[in-house]
Amino acid sequence: MPVICPAILANNKEQYSAQVEKIAPFAHRMQIDLTDGMFAKNKTVEPSDAWWPVGVKADIHLMYKNPLVAAQTVLRHQPNLVIIHAEAEGDFNVVARACEDHNVKIGLALLPGTPVSSIVSVLDTLDHVLIFSGDLGNYGGHANLSLLDKVKELKDRKPSLEVGWDGGANSYNISQLVFGGVDVINVGGFLQKADDPAKAYSALRRIAEETGTT
Repeated sequence: MPVICPAILANNKEQYSAQVEKIAPFAHRMQIDLTDGMFAKNKTVEPSDAWWPVGVKADIHLMYKNPLVAAQTVLRHQPNLVIIHAEAEGDFNVVARACEDHNVKIGLALLPGTPVSSIVSVLDTLDHVLIFSGDLGNYGGHANLSLLDKVKELKDRKPSLEVGWDGGANSYNISQLVFGGVDVINVGGFLQKADDPAKAYSALRRIAEETGTT
């Protein structure tokens, strides 16, 4: 069944704590978005400040121009998954080996203009590919559903691959994302800005589960 994964995107430690505490009562898995102020214009908390509740799987999405040092920092805390960008600088294989050494999954994120063909050479190494349809470093991105073509191409090339979506997911388009083959739907603003985040999460999960069984 598709996973609804609340996202954390915070500019300071206080905001970070508030966002985590908001979703902690119902989150089984969360995506922590970290930016360097260069790859994404906005700057978030430092990788050393990232934390998550015991028992919750944490996916670390590094929007970093050169993600190696940040990846090495978060790997000490044993996340579920580290995602770097296909468009980032540095050697992907070095980051992938660091993840393997810590028994942590490795993923790549693709910006809207980056084709699947650009990562075919490392597809066998990947556990996860994140289709990015958001606004780097900000909540409230637009869900460009034409990017679902990438999901199909990825699944055709590697059926076992976990594919995530980041950007603009809400109660109006979540069924289309599930139908499109997305396994992990990261949801930021829709939950963080909701009057009742737990109720909003339950609604998304119900739609996703109903869609996944049809």
